[in-house]
Amino acid sequence: MKKIHTQEAPQPAGPYSQAVIHGNLLFVSGQIGIDPKTGKLKSTFEEQVRQVFANIDAVLKAAGTDRHSIAKVSIYITDLSLFSLLNALYEEFFKDVEVKPARTTVGVNSLPMGAYVEMDIIAVLGQGKG
Repeated sequence: MKKIHTQEAPQPAGPYSQAVIHGNLLFVSGQIGIDPKTGKLKSTFEEQVRQVFANIDAVLKAAGTDRHSIAKVSIYITDLSLFSLLNALYEEFFKDVEVKPARTTVGVNSLPMGAYVEMDIIAVLGQGKG
């Protein structure tokens, strides 16, 4: 296995890696809406979702790939009434990706730091455009 790390995404808050490569698979740890420049959680749900996607993009770039390589997304959300907004932001993020990844979305009671949303992904290396 190979560890992936970038300063362009939040630093791990515990004993885990931002991402690891095993074979041709990239496993990205759960990302919440922390701005890596400030270390602070974004305020609104929309800001957090956009920051999560920016963090995922940064880790993908550090691994030498991009969002086109994402095969699976797991999403944890604390307020399912925001599901339609989540879908709109998700669709925007993946608008240029022909084959959308498989996805699981789960309503949860709480997330670290009081975040509204957390996502982790699995990507297949060699499948991106970048």
